[in-house]
Amino acid sequence: MKNSAGKIIGFVAGLAGFLILFKLIILNHTTPDDELAPGIVVIAAVLSGIFFGFIGNLMQSRFKNS
Repeated sequence: MKNSAGKIIGFVAGLAGFLILFKLIILNHTTPDDELAPGIVVIAAVLSGIFFGFIGNLMQSRFKNS
């Protein structure tokens, strides 16, 4: 578990960060009549989480070797 902490923290931070920013930037400025595709939002959030998980893994391995 100690070896994958950077991946897990990065994934959660990326996923939550994307969803919070999406709500603040997009959802607050759209009318309730507009239809947004929830599937693409979830896919983008997961991709953002994967990207930040990769960054977290790189940071963990960098600091572990130092």
